[in-house]
Amino acid sequence: MKYFLIAGERSGDLHGSFLINYLKKADPEAEIVGWGGDYMEKAGGIVLKHYRELAIMGFWEVIKNLRTLARLQKECKNSILEFNPDAVVFIDYPGFNLRIAAFTRAKGFTNFYYISPKVWAWNQKRAYKLKRLIDRLFCILPFEVEFFKRYEFDVSYVGNPLKEAIRSYDFDEQFLGAWAGKKVIAVLPGSRAQEVANVVEMLKQTVPAKPEFHFLVAAVDNLPDSAYEALKHSGGNVELVYNKTYEILKLAEAAIVTSGTATLEAALLKAPQVVIYRTSGISYALAKRLIKVPFISLVNLIANKEVVRELIQDEMSPDNVLKELNSIVSDSSGCRKAMLQGYDLVDSIIGDQNAPEQAAREMVSFLKKKA
Repeated sequence: MKYFLIAGERSGDLHGSFLINYLKKADPEAEIVGWGGDYMEKAGGIVLKHYRELAIMGFWEVIKNLRTLARLQKECKNSILEFNPDAVVFIDYPGFNLRIAAFTRAKGFTNFYYISPKVWAWNQKRAYKLKRLIDRLFCILPFEVEFFKRYEFDVSYVGNPLKEAIRSYDFDEQFLGAWAGKKVIAVLPGSRAQEVANVVEMLKQTVPAKPEFHFLVAAVDNLPDSAYEALKHSGGNVELVYNKTYEILKLAEAAIVTSGTATLEAALLKAPQVVIYRTSGISYALAKRLIKVPFISLVNLIANKEVVRELIQDEMSPDNVLKELNSIVSDSSGCRKAMLQGYDLVDSIIGDQNAPEQAAREMVSFLKKKA
């Protein structure tokens, strides 16, 4: 059968690659085409458009780029029509994907959504839209099942794909050995230019205050080296590390993590962290009015309580970050111990299901029954 996958950012590309692997096992004749990135391509998918062209974040930023987004949507629709898949598989990235889903529903395609849009966070009535547009919704956060029940939408919780990503990851033992015994703080600034720029600016003042630590920054190759240029002048204790995020989290005594998937990765790898996030003033003002959940990090949302400290917008200052780092590293107040206990809770709530394998099997089964 033929599958068209759409992933609009780095994390979706990673999860899409695992899904491709298991789709090919569940359906040996699978033809897989889509929009994504390097991970999906390496897994055997034919990638027509790279996600770096779709990386627009924030309410105001989307408004400024409406013409570009309209052009991309038209191009994506034409690609789907040309490929004529048995199913379109949307991976997170709801602002773009839900518009395409409306088109593919009207054209009669089967719509699967892997990694549900976070409609529980704001404008919750979008759940009705999902129910109308999507044939099967595959959730990766346990609390989402109960949320969608309120809208009489029967969804599948397939587990969290990060469990499989970490379980199957081949750690670079040589890299780990080279850094063993050294005091490391991991920095995960995100994969979008706007996120990285904000973190780099903050680090310029944070790094010199902790000369006894090595700051290992998880750089991404979808951004130019110039995105990290300012860090070269922050001191000799900063190093950019490409494609070694899990290694630096495993080494870290503490981590500075931009809100997103990486917060859960840090938790599953037992790296105590402080969560940071800053967007444009307009986007933040809009988000503050719309967001309906008490936390922004996946760790706190899954635990349904504060496990990690979140420094959002103006609170994301060098002084506040240093204060949290000191608290984690010294553990004078028991902060580190409590956080690691919280991580164990999150791990148990998520469970041990192999998310991409279960989702792939359910997708193939659905299509075979429909045929």
